[in-house]
Amino acid sequence: MAEQRSGNFLESPAIAAGRRLRDVRERLGLTLRSVEEASTQLALSFNNIEFGIPPSRLSDIETKGVLPSIYRLQSLAIIYRVSWDEVLSWYGIELMAKVPDLELLSAPKTHLIQGSNLPDEIRLPLRFDPSLDFSKTANLGMFIQKWGVLPTTYLTSFASDNFSYGFIGSQDYTMYPILPPGSFIQIDPAKSRVRKALWRSDYERPIYFLETREESLCGWCSIRDGKIILQPHPMSPAEIRIMRWPQEAEVIGQVVGAAVRLGGD
Repeated sequence: MAEQRSGNFLESPAIAAGRRLRDVRERLGLTLRSVEEASTQLALSFNNIEFGIPPSRLSDIETKGVLPSIYRLQSLAIIYRVSWDEVLSWYGIELMAKVPDLELLSAPKTHLIQGSNLPDEIRLPLRFDPSLDFSKTANLGMFIQKWGVLPTTYLTSFASDNFSYGFIGSQDYTMYPILPPGSFIQIDPAKSRVRKALWRSDYERPIYFLETREESLCGWCSIRDGKIILQPHPMSPAEIRIMRWPQEAEVIGQVVGAAVRLGGD
């Protein structure tokens, strides 16, 4: 990552952060040269020269508002024994900051979701009307008597590493209308073996999530003569894909759950 020099019209967070870094260094009794020696050891340990910090560069970081690279900032955090979160906060970056409610660009291609940002709190219904029959389809909004707020930290006990999650791209109609574009899906990696059977309905037939070198795919699958066949839904405009297996396509797992958007845009 290239280092950048901050503007001079206002005091940027980089200038204030530089002063804090200098204060910490001086409080620890470290010189510019001793920081260079320590960072050189880190560079050797991590086998990455980017962790090294020359004295002239550290002086610029401390006094001129020069932004350190992520490698050098990590070196300083380690050498100064300051947490990574705290050092980033000096530069105005809060890892646990609330994500603003923005309309983000919808990704056109299907992909695995590598991470997620949750709000600090979630509003949940706490009490329902006793007449609500959960065995029948109903408008829940008419039966909610009380709402409450639940901190998301309480949900961590329900978290599971047994599943992966994916997103059906905004231009991926392979499994339309079962999985329309924009669907979020839950994937069970333990079910990566493509099953062969007679299915009573389209909804009973397992859907698999695949990855190739170029893209992610989602659809019905069958394996025959060393090839994996990706079969789209009959109503989909997508074409059948045939790839060498496992050389050209890896089965990540079976789709076992989905959050589907209905009613178009």
